[in-house]
Amino acid sequence: MENIYLLMLVALIGLAIVDLIVGVSNDAVNFLNSALGSKVLSFRTIMIVASLGIAVGAIFSSGMMEVARKGIFNPGEFMFNEIMIIFMAVMITDILLLDFFNTVGMPTSTTVSIVFELLGASVAMALIKIGVNNGDFSDLAMYINTEKATQIILGILLSVVVAFSIGAIVQWISRLLLSYDFASRANWVSAIFGGVALTAITYFILMKGIKGASYAEESFDIIGGMTIKDYLESNVVSIVAYSSIFWSLLSYFFITVIKVDIYKIIIAVGTFALALAFAGNDLVNFIGVPIAAWQSYEAWMASGVAANEFSMQVLASKVPTPNHLLFAAGIIMVLTLWFSKKAHRVVKTGLDLANQGNIDERFNPNFMSRSLVRLGTNTADLALKILPNSAINFIEKQFANPELSSKNIDKEDKPSFDVIRASVNLMVAGILISIATSYKLPLSTTYVTFMVVMGTSLADKAWGSESAVYRVAGVLNVIAGWFGTAIIAFVAAGTIAYLINISELMIAVLLFVAIIIMVRYYMYGKSKRENSMDESLVIAESSSLQGVIYESAKTIAKLIKRGNKVYNNTIEGLSRQDLSLLDKNNKQIDKLSQEVDNLKDKLFYFIRNLDESSLGASNFYINLLGYLQDITQSLKYISKTSHKHINNNHSKLRLSQIRDLIEIDKIMNDLFEEIKISFEKRSFHKMEVILKNKKILFSLVDEKIEAQISRTRTSEEGSPKNTTLYFSLLKETKDLLKAIMSLIEEYYLSHDDSIKPAKANKNI
Repeated sequence: MENIYLLMLVALIGLAIVDLIVGVSNDAVNFLNSALGSKVLSFRTIMIVASLGIAVGAIFSSGMMEVARKGIFNPGEFMFNEIMIIFMAVMITDILLLDFFNTVGMPTSTTVSIVFELLGASVAMALIKIGVNNGDFSDLAMYINTEKATQIILGILLSVVVAFSIGAIVQWISRLLLSYDFASRANWVSAIFGGVALTAITYFILMKGIKGASYAEESFDIIGGMTIKDYLESNVVSIVAYSSIFWSLLSYFFITVIKVDIYKIIIAVGTFALALAFAGNDLVNFIGVPIAAWQSYEAWMASGVAANEFSMQVLASKVPTPNHLLFAAGIIMVLTLWFSKKAHRVVKTGLDLANQGNIDERFNPNFMSRSLVRLGTNTADLALKILPNSAINFIEKQFANPELSSKNIDKEDKPSFDVIRASVNLMVAGILISIATSYKLPLSTTYVTFMVVMGTSLADKAWGSESAVYRVAGVLNVIAGWFGTAIIAFVAAGTIAYLINISELMIAVLLFVAIIIMVRYYMYGKSKRENSMDESLVIAESSSLQGVIYESAKTIAKLIKRGNKVYNNTIEGLSRQDLSLLDKNNKQIDKLSQEVDNLKDKLFYFIRNLDESSLGASNFYINLLGYLQDITQSLKYISKTSHKHINNNHSKLRLSQIRDLIEIDKIMNDLFEEIKISFEKRSFHKMEVILKNKKILFSLVDEKIEAQISRTRTSEEGSPKNTTLYFSLLKETKDLLKAIMSLIEEYYLSHDDSIKPAKANKNI
């Protein structure tokens, strides 16, 4: 039996390494968002600063490991074999849960996941023990630390509301005082702002860094015989006051003498601080359970007692974690930070929701987001009626963002927000986490940092009338995911603990299933990235007619390729009565239609980007988008009408009708393929050949319509539903052909016009 526990320990160590990787991928959003969003520092500099913070924080995290040993359950009530089952269930659940959230690019809380996994597995094992001993459900309180669990839940709710509110208030005041024209303010203004920000951040480093180190419990004569921990907690006011004066004077020196951008320093120090806090606070979420399992195994081996008789009361005492393990964990975290693609996707979600400009909105509005935006708008209108005009004019002047009216605002290399907002994000997050730490309040660093960023975005008018419903919907989705994490973690860990308790062979089965699921997550994420890069429609960025023509060709080729697939799948789904294929087809055409709508939404920025000498390109692009929309609308009608027919269990189309549709599908497939190749290779001369076959294609569709009329009149066709569907498909196919031919004709003529001036200049 000893071998099974040794194998479990080895498996837990392997799971810990994987958990470190997926955990860092998830939590990178906590400390990278502000620096990456402001783009005031190079990517390499940001990563180096964050890596140093993680390395230092990992060494200071020893004290936090107690959470995994005794924070959620009472270890003395469980035997060694039961504890190992709990730990195994927790780690399997954790890597699957975090990897899923990373794959879909949604930030969640590693603190909440580990806490509720420990709670779920402990409750399951406690209920098993109660059942075996014929106990009562009320006995559950003996096994579980209910007070700590309640604190965690309240901490979640409190941190979400407080972080959002404080972030919004501080950002609004900062912008009101500094405006977007902060660079022209007097040096002493920036120095005071720098002093306040750096004071908040450095105090945060003291509270989350030095206070967590092992020597923080030692007393020193220089501070009156007090320990560092007690000194920090009892001298908050004096430390903050002296630090503010010191950092303000130093900031003024940097600005006036050395000519250094103080905001760069604030963002660099803030990034280091949050990275340190992440490693110091959240490392327990990844390796706390395996280390507790290893220490439990050592204690059990030394006891010589049977596994089912050895009480785990030993976990109730404080046991230091070896520094070499913390250092190794820190190395893995740093490497993950540099190389994880999933970390970058999670960061992108936060940056998109906080972006000051126009972006491709990822989330769809819902009833709740619309209601909240409407409530916020009405509240703002009420405030405007109360405030005097002078105050309103002053506020509008301070919040007037010159960047919003500039060209190329939609470029990817443009900052998501300015350095003022980035500094406030880091400062407020540091203050809130420091306060919670000093009062021993449980919270999630993910919740705090994310909600602060969302609060500052709201206050900074990043959520305007053009984007508010989408951004609020995104925040609501993320918050729902957080609470979903708690529920899923609790249920999944409890279920896995129950299965392992039934048979130890389930460990091998569950590990195998976990590997399969993670591989599928990886393949799904990879496939999604490749499809997004290969097939997504992008707006033209050229400022000349000829440039727009050449850039748009790639977008048209992608749309034609995807449209061809939609049409093929529709005919195939109808002929086979394959409802699942038609379901997928509807999703594909909905996505394609949404992308075309997004292109139209960006028309404003396209026109603003044009040179005055190339305004003719705007007419071409407007017409182009109109034809693309006509094509997607026809495809959507064809797909959804076919799906509705099969979904309503109407009779199958007659064999003659299916043959006709397959014949048309083959011709349409050849046409789509020829058009796609022409646009991909920019062989615009071939479009003339396609246009010459226009009448032949229309004649074929008309011929099939007339044949169906004849069948209906001679009573060969007896189903009204089939007749309606068939006529609808043919008529809409004809409209689809008209839109395609109009697109090609527009493109062909515009391209011909665009090269004439070039030829004329060449002849001259």
